[in-house]
Amino acid sequence: MYGNKSQKIHGNYHTVSILVNDEPGVLSRIANMFMKRNFNIDTLTVGPSIKKGISRMTISFFGDDTIYEQLVKQLNKLIDVIKLNDLPINNSIITELALVKISAKNINEQNQVMMYCQAYRTRVINITHSDMIVEIVGRPDNIESFIQLTKNLGLREISRTGTTAMSRGHDSIEKS
Repeated sequence: MYGNKSQKIHGNYHTVSILVNDEPGVLSRIANMFMKRNFNIDTLTVGPSIKKGISRMTISFFGDDTIYEQLVKQLNKLIDVIKLNDLPINNSIITELALVKISAKNINEQNQVMMYCQAYRTRVINITHSDMIVEIVGRPDNIESFIQLTKNLGLREISRTGTTAMSRGHDSIEKS
């Protein structure tokens, strides 16, 4: 059941947005539901919604479509789940932020990193004599591409936020 890149290409990558009561233990109950169905959560972000006492979770994961449908039904039965929306990749904005520390010991390596940063529209937020920290915001596949490209330069550290997503157009999970 656990995902791989070929599943993502074949449409078995899912992103859902869930409105939940902001109560202790909610995250644990939702994570437990994924574990029971043998789904591995790829990314998870949680934050407040526009309504007091309600949080919004964005969860991305790989998994079989049939079992995904069962998972959605079970999640909707949880008492703390207010609403769940599927966020298909072709009708949603899906983005992520990453901080990437890259070794850059001389001016040539720094220039190489700067060229990559310009191509990927990233922002250099720290430079020392031995490394650079770059902030990249965008689609997860673009971030992954940047990371793969910079591995040859001496990738030292990565911190990723996980995906956050929203449906395009007038649809809103937080409609009254």
